[in-house]
Amino acid sequence: MLSGVLAGWDAVTHASSTVSVELILERCDLELEANGRDHHTADLCHKRLVVRRGQPFRLTLHFEGRGYEASVDSLTFSAVTGPASSEESGTKARFPLSDTVEEGTWTAAVVDQQDNILSLQFNTPAHAPIGLYRLSLETSTGYQGSSFVLGHFILLFNSWCPADDVYLDSEEERQEYILTQQGFIYQGSAKFIKSIPWNFGQFEDGILDICLTLLDVNPKFLKNANRDCSRRRSPVYVGRVVSGMVNCNDDQGVLLGRWDNNYVDGISPMFWIGSVDILRRWKSDGCQRVKYGQCWVFAAVACTVLRCLGIPTRVVTNYNSAHDQNSNLLIEYFRNEFGEVQGDKSEMIWNFHCWVESWMTRPDLQPGYEGWQALDPTPQEKSEGTYCCGPVPVRAIKEGDLTTKYDAPFVFAEVNADVVDWIRQDDGSMHKSVNHSLVVGLKISTKSVGRDDREDITHTYKYPEGSPEEREAFTRANHLNKLAEKEETGVAMRIRAGQGMNMGSDFDVFAHINNTTSENRACRLMLCARTVSYNGILGPECGTKDLLYLDLEPFSEKSIPLRILYEKYCDCLTESNLIKVRGLLIEPAANNYLLAERDIYLENPEIKIRILGEPKQNRKLVAEVSLRNPLTVALLGCAFTVEGAGLTEEQKTVEISDPVEAGEEVKVRVDLLPLHVGRHKLVVDFESDKLKAVKGYRNIIVGPS
Repeated sequence: MLSGVLAGWDAVTHASSTVSVELILERCDLELEANGRDHHTADLCHKRLVVRRGQPFRLTLHFEGRGYEASVDSLTFSAVTGPASSEESGTKARFPLSDTVEEGTWTAAVVDQQDNILSLQFNTPAHAPIGLYRLSLETSTGYQGSSFVLGHFILLFNSWCPADDVYLDSEEERQEYILTQQGFIYQGSAKFIKSIPWNFGQFEDGILDICLTLLDVNPKFLKNANRDCSRRRSPVYVGRVVSGMVNCNDDQGVLLGRWDNNYVDGISPMFWIGSVDILRRWKSDGCQRVKYGQCWVFAAVACTVLRCLGIPTRVVTNYNSAHDQNSNLLIEYFRNEFGEVQGDKSEMIWNFHCWVESWMTRPDLQPGYEGWQALDPTPQEKSEGTYCCGPVPVRAIKEGDLTTKYDAPFVFAEVNADVVDWIRQDDGSMHKSVNHSLVVGLKISTKSVGRDDREDITHTYKYPEGSPEEREAFTRANHLNKLAEKEETGVAMRIRAGQGMNMGSDFDVFAHINNTTSENRACRLMLCARTVSYNGILGPECGTKDLLYLDLEPFSEKSIPLRILYEKYCDCLTESNLIKVRGLLIEPAANNYLLAERDIYLENPEIKIRILGEPKQNRKLVAEVSLRNPLTVALLGCAFTVEGAGLTEEQKTVEISDPVEAGEEVKVRVDLLPLHVGRHKLVVDFESDKLKAVKGYRNIIVGPS
């Protein structure tokens, strides 16, 4: 009898000692490879965990001594972000181990257990703030408890999750607007659209950390860190912060803008061929502004940051883009008797202007305004006291709804403003000139999904010209200028381009004039060509013609040539490669003035890129890059800059010590490190004393070894 009691007492004692053994965590496996694959973050998951919100991820816990026992152990997890986290603001979550993973909330559940190894699945809310999180575990066994830091992870927006505000239901578009690291930005002119290759590089080493730093030095974070981190749940808020932080006008932003062609104390905006170098320079210099940027550079860097954070984004280019300061939807040019612009030039028509569009819902607006939102990081006008612009629904611009947040009137004017030219006459009076050759908001362009082609998205911003829907949008926007009847004189003029408009060549442009009346018209024609920057700032003259007496017979056409010589434009051409040709036709008897303008883009020589050998995985490659000097003079100070996969820092710039004579071809070779299977792109820039910002690219398709 006694022995039976003692045996029972031993069993109780043994059970009690088992329960009292504390649960000790040996290590936590963040399952980087599997989570990176499932969350489309493999390129970011080499050393730390990066996941997208609203989607489960897995961790494996390894315990010392004994494994987890559901009947005796209690596990509680906490996830915190920001320096002053709280559950009220949504920047701190505390949740126990549960039986199942629940969508829409922070949960953790067991998916497998083998001895001392416990595999868990975590879920995050689809509206959790993005950013860097610390994940901790509290264990409790009886009266004993311990806490462990499981690790840190970065939470991004998730376009694969239907509950996320940035959800995009096309896999092809998700690949293009979030995962693709190379693309094109469109420059040139509406009549000659030029594609510029760009390396966005959102998954390159260090870029994600730089993007998080950018958020953490924005003025709203410095003023109230917890509120800022809490608001990072909204892509509308994050997009607005990024729009303000890419320029440095109000803060420790990334880029300083400059448009005067004087870049000796920095880097010319035309020189950049990717965002990575810009962002790394900003971070390594202690968040000091990088010199210099212009609109496409601001837009491209914003695209990199937003894609990196998980917001679908694309760069768009608007040709003949208006900069309207006073929101009257009117750009007025005051000109002298020769047609030259006088006085204030703060309101201009830019040859082209770039911004970004990001895809998101707008719970702060009425239904129907979800989808693409325009954001413009180029510092032009202040929005709520800060140099930023947007996001504003592209649909609101099309409908003329100028009450929509944010900055709808400014973006509407960029694509719809009217232009009026006032020309001073001999007696000092001003004459309103007809200029049918300048239409604001043309050929709005972005890269096509999955292809290296241009997609025209003008129809997303504007209804067809002259349609009832267009007039309704103008009425809604109170755009009285566009609704007014245009004056017709029976004489029309446009500037036409000739052949062979290449850098280094002489070429002809023509004033093409039509008289559609039955009367003879006695006129004077003044033609003038001047170099011009893409934002409308004029340089010196490089060609003129003044015909004092030009007779236009009834129902006739005339084409008057103007020869433009390389020797005249070579020393004053800006890096935009643009020449503005202006024609002013004056009919003294009727006091009529007819103005026509056109921007001529001079094409640079082609950069040829050859891959020597067959691209295979784990095999070194050599790229041969060449360019022929198209000028009649030698090129000095030549250098190729290369960006893309498989390059070391030392290989990115190759300088040419000897002059490259007229007509001579220069070649360099660049060694590429072994590349992964898939599609890669090399982006190349060539620069010399007389030939700058020449860009080329080459796709590399790497097959299995």
